Amino acid sequence: MNKQKLKGWKKVVIILGSIPVMLVVLLAGLYLYADNKPDVHKGYNAEIETGGEIESHYLQSGTLETEKVTAPAEKPIGKYTIFYPSELETSAQTYPMILVVNGTGGKATKYEPQFELYASWGFITVGTQDKGTGSGQTTIETLNYMLEQNEDPDSVFYQRIDVKNIGVTGFSQGGAAVFNAITKYEESGYFKTAAPLSPVCERTAAAVTDYPYRSEEANCPVLMLAGTSGEFETESVIPLADMEEMYDDMTVPKVMARRVGMTHDQMLYSAGGYVIAWFRWQLMGDAYAAGAFTGDEPEMMRNPLYQNQRANLNRVWGG
Repeated sequence: MNKQKLKGWKKVVIILGSIPVMLVVLLAGLYLYADNKPDVHKGYNAEIETGGEIESHYLQSGTLETEKVTAPAEKPIGKYTIFYPSELETSAQTYPMILVVNGTGGKATKYEPQFELYASWGFITVGTQDKGTGSGQTTIETLNYMLEQNEDPDSVFYQRIDVKNIGVTGFSQGGAAVFNAITKYEESGYFKTAAPLSPVCERTAAAVTDYPYRSEEANCPVLMLAGTSGEFETESVIPLADMEEMYDDMTVPKVMARRVGMTHDQMLYSAGGYVIAWFRWQLMGDAYAAGAFTGDEPEMMRNPLYQNQRANLNRVWGG
C-alpha cells in the first residue's frame, strides 16, 4: 500500500473515530437547548383568546413595574427566581406572595414572563429549578426560605411579605404538588388559597407516582382548572370524571372549570386571566376580580371558552 493510500485510510479512521464524539456533543447541545427553551415567551398574554372582560383585564400587564432577583440553592431547587413589584424596595407596605410550582421537567427560568405578569399585579412571585416537585417538599422549602427573607434585615424582602396572604399554584405534577403542599406539612396553614392547573389526578398519582395526595384534605379555597383537548390531558392526566370526583371530595370553597380546546401543555398559561383574578380576589380582596367567580352571573360560569364549570363558595372562610 503506497503512502498516499495509507494517509487516506488514516483520515477515514480519524473521521469514523470522531463520529461518536460529535454525536455526544450534538445530543448534549440538543438537550441543553430543550432544557432551556422558554415554555412561555414574552408577550404570551396578549395572544390568549378571552371570553370575558374580567379574564381579558387580568391578562393585561398590571400597573406596577417589576424587578427580578435570583438566589442559589441546593439541588433539586437549584435556584430561586423571584419577581416582585419595584416599589417594594421603597415602600413600607407588605405584598401578597404566590409560589409557582413546576410541572415534570419544568423550571422557573423557562416561564419568567408569567412570573413578571403576576408581579405587575402586585404579587411577590417565587419559583425554583426543581423538575420533580410532586411531594410538595421543595415548595415548603421555598416557603420557608421566603419567610426567612422576610425576617432578614439585609434582604430586599425584609418585612415586605404579607404572611397572611400567601397562595400557591402549579401545573401538572406541580398541580399535584399544590395539593400536597396545602395538606401534608406543618407549614401548610400558611397557604390561604391554591390554584392547581391540570393536576395529575388523585387516582393516577396514587397508582403510578411517588407523590400521592388526598384532595379531600384541602384546607383552603381551591380553583382547579384543566383542558378539554388531547388524549394525554383528558384520559391520562385529569379525566373529567376524576376532576369532578376530586371537586366533590373537597369541603372548602371551590371552583372548577375546563378551558375549551386546550391541551395539557397549553394549560400552563391559557387560563392565566382567571388565575390572576382568583389570587387578586383571595389575597387582595379585589372586588372586580371576585366578579369572575361570585355574584348573580359570575363571568367564568358564562364564559363560552370554558365548560364543566362548577362552584361552591358558600362556606364562610376564616369564620
